[in-house]
Amino acid sequence: MKRTVIYAAVVILTLASCINKSQSEQNTSGKNAIIKDSPTFQNGFSEVNGIKIYYEIYGHGKALILIHGGGSTIQTNFGKIIPLLAKSRKVIAVELQAHGRTSDRNTELTFEQDADDVAALLKNLNINKADFFGFSNGGTTTLQIAIRHPEIVGKMILGSALAKRNGVYDWFWDHMKQAKLENMPVQLKVGYKKVAADTNGLQVMHDKDVSRILNFKDISDDQIKGIKQPTLIIIGDKDVITPIHAIELHSQIANSELAIIPGGHGEYIGEMTTIKSDFKESDLIVPIIEKFLNKK
Repeated sequence: MKRTVIYAAVVILTLASCINKSQSEQNTSGKNAIIKDSPTFQNGFSEVNGIKIYYEIYGHGKALILIHGGGSTIQTNFGKIIPLLAKSRKVIAVELQAHGRTSDRNTELTFEQDADDVAALLKNLNINKADFFGFSNGGTTTLQIAIRHPEIVGKMILGSALAKRNGVYDWFWDHMKQAKLENMPVQLKVGYKKVAADTNGLQVMHDKDVSRILNFKDISDDQIKGIKQPTLIIIGDKDVITPIHAIELHSQIANSELAIIPGGHGEYIGEMTTIKSDFKESDLIVPIIEKFLNKK
């Protein structure tokens, strides 16, 4: 059981089922279907730095950009919270290089390149500034967006984000070295295969995610301290990210708040691999997110 939980966290860090390609597949049940069938839903591809990035737009209002974790799609990470956030926001969710429906390029994955890709996508969408919520790998990408493209960032939420190699428990690196596709959570494999144009890309995505994390280098203290945007840092109390790391980020980002939520890696947003039989919407941290985003 511990190995399954660990690997679920690992693959997300390396480091949602999205709209399917046919209309019949889009007509799923529940709140997500209501949003997708409404006039407020849009989706498409945008040419960005040599790849085609897939995105989805829900709702109206100030833009909130959702950036997923490693091995994930929009719906496997954010499917549970998008309907709630979209009640008062224009939610723009993206799939990054080699993930979901977005194409790959003949390069390794880097958080810096992902940050540049997101910035270019927003330019294509005529969005000059937005708030950001990045989860896991997406949280690290969001840090890089604030560092490399600060002018486009209003507020940002860092969900289980890694900034330093010592920000995870010691056992994490040993398990990363042993990561294999067959140990990847079934929910993430299914989520990828349901939407990807070429399901053979699953192995490539997995291997690139693992390589990125194994070769991860610390973000410097000066870069972190240079972040001026209002920031909400969130982790679970049973997260892969250590509380000490979250507290250190909180101390280094001057205009930041910290929330440590009961639960594991991504449980606070209803990430697909964390869903339990007794799941309730009230378990999600949407009220905390909205309070932070609406604060003057």
